[in-house]
Amino acid sequence: MKGAAAALHALARSSVPALLWRTVLVAALVCGIGLLPWLSRTDPALTVLRARSADRDATPEVLRAIRDQLGLDDGPLVLLGRWLGGLLHGDAGTSWVSGTQVLPGVVQALGVSLLLMSGALVVAAGTAAAVCARTLRLGTRGRLGARRPGGTVTAVLAALPEFLFAYVLASVIGVQLGWLPALGWYGPQWMVLPSLALGLPAGAVLGRMLDDLLPGAFTEPWAMAAAARGVPPKSVARQAVHRCVPGLLPNLALFVVGLTGGSVAVEQIFDIPGLGRLTLHAALAQDLPALQTGTLALVLLAATAGILARFAARLLIGPALRDGALQSLHRPRPPAPRTLPLLYGGLLAAVIGFGLPRDPLALDTLARLQAPSREHPFGTDALGRDVLARISHGALTTLGTALAVSAAALVTGLLLGLLPRLSGPLVDTLSAVPPVLAGLLVTGIMGSGPWTPAFAVAVVAWSPLAAHTSSLLRQERATTHLTATRALGAGRWYLLRHELLPAVLPPVARHALLRLPGIALSLAALGFLGLGAQPPSPDWGLLLAENQPYAERAPWAVLFPAAVLALLGALAVTAAGGVRLPRQRTRIAGPAEPPGDPVVPAPRRQPDRPDALLTPVSASQTEER
Repeated sequence: MKGAAAALHALARSSVPALLWRTVLVAALVCGIGLLPWLSRTDPALTVLRARSADRDATPEVLRAIRDQLGLDDGPLVLLGRWLGGLLHGDAGTSWVSGTQVLPGVVQALGVSLLLMSGALVVAAGTAAAVCARTLRLGTRGRLGARRPGGTVTAVLAALPEFLFAYVLASVIGVQLGWLPALGWYGPQWMVLPSLALGLPAGAVLGRMLDDLLPGAFTEPWAMAAAARGVPPKSVARQAVHRCVPGLLPNLALFVVGLTGGSVAVEQIFDIPGLGRLTLHAALAQDLPALQTGTLALVLLAATAGILARFAARLLIGPALRDGALQSLHRPRPPAPRTLPLLYGGLLAAVIGFGLPRDPLALDTLARLQAPSREHPFGTDALGRDVLARISHGALTTLGTALAVSAAALVTGLLLGLLPRLSGPLVDTLSAVPPVLAGLLVTGIMGSGPWTPAFAVAVVAWSPLAAHTSSLLRQERATTHLTATRALGAGRWYLLRHELLPAVLPPVARHALLRLPGIALSLAALGFLGLGAQPPSPDWGLLLAENQPYAERAPWAVLFPAAVLALLGALAVTAAGGVRLPRQRTRIAGPAEPPGDPVVPAPRRQPDRPDALLTPVSASQTEER
């Protein structure tokens, strides 16, 4: 109880400025959504009419009636003021499309999404446990030196898109085998397949991040002492996970929000009336009351998840953070073998090079949906186009843009992660914005163009990297060696260059590489929605989306693009294992001393203050000696 009270006190003490900053961000987001029809330079009355009835003629009289009914001529600020005024009294207004009350529908959709998210988290936890099982087993037996880098299966799970998982599960298990229901939301049985589709990729990513931290935990003094005393391996493994979990909690909070509001494709495939599907339809129809209320619910959920994650982290390692008694989890490691990255990279380059001489736009209606053959090694699609040619030519744009966005997200995430008080509320707010809504807002501001999807994805892609950086940095600042180095006279810039960045940069860079296939798919998904590349562009996301209706008749049209995407994921994961930045320890005193930093006498332990790990010895104490 004392630990929980201390964690709450520390959290409350640091939450007042963050609350003000969070309020400003939420107000800016809500205002931006309220301006969406005017930013996109479209007639909201026409969009609402198309959403209500696509067959009705858009005559001036009908559009004038809709404007009068919705009060569109009053302007966006008046409409926003009315919505906020009603919200203070528990009334979120009525839907511009259906005419029903918005708040009951949003609450019901939020309940469905939370239930689905809970099932997906159970699947993600099981998947993460399976990913880390080998490292836990070897670590408890002191045989981490025999641990070889793997991750191919994990890379496949993390790289394949959620909608592809959902489609395969729905068509094979739900329709062909009939083991579980595939459509609707009527009971626990209807949760299984969508929970698997959402939880498997999320668990693979979380498992890889946890597996990256565990070797450092098993080399800490407590783990070696426990092994020497004969502590049961299960207890050691449990404490190792306990040691590493605080570094993952911020990203776990982001996954909670993403699984709740960002699972639009899965909700569409399984016909689930969740909050992500509701906000998507509201954004496309420009139904501002429903869109604003749904986004506000996601923002509140993100803020709650972020606060709970920080509270749990302080509860787990709060005393060690306060006393600077942690050990670094990111110690220099030997370089990983390069066999697997070279193998996967060679295969990917061979596939791309073999298909580049082919024409990706050539139509052959007599060769529609043909199986793989010598003439068409990957088969043809519904228009008779060569799938291999489209994969190869799409790789040039998809991979190039994804690499650029990943690099920008890595740099932005590192820089903002160094400023957690600034980036924390910003991460929570942006994580609540579905990618489609971010794309619409960016399109409204910048206009539609080839780089619009890249900018829209980059706006939100840095947030998990910033959360990861802030979490690792908070723990690294509380390590014993950093306390000793600071006591010996090291300044802030010296600590940042020689201690903090070498410890934080490699795991965050590996995290960025792990998310590279997901960024490629996010770019393609926005292009498919009309916010970037358009058919007949051979974009990878368009390949999967266009060939998805023919998966049962011509599975190769979907399996080969998915296999190349999985190959990219395997390359990213295995190459991430080689990201190392060994720390170079330098003596601070003498010639290597940083200029301008004062020299402090050597630290010693204070016997009368067990809570203070290291304190500098004063000059008078030295003379007394």
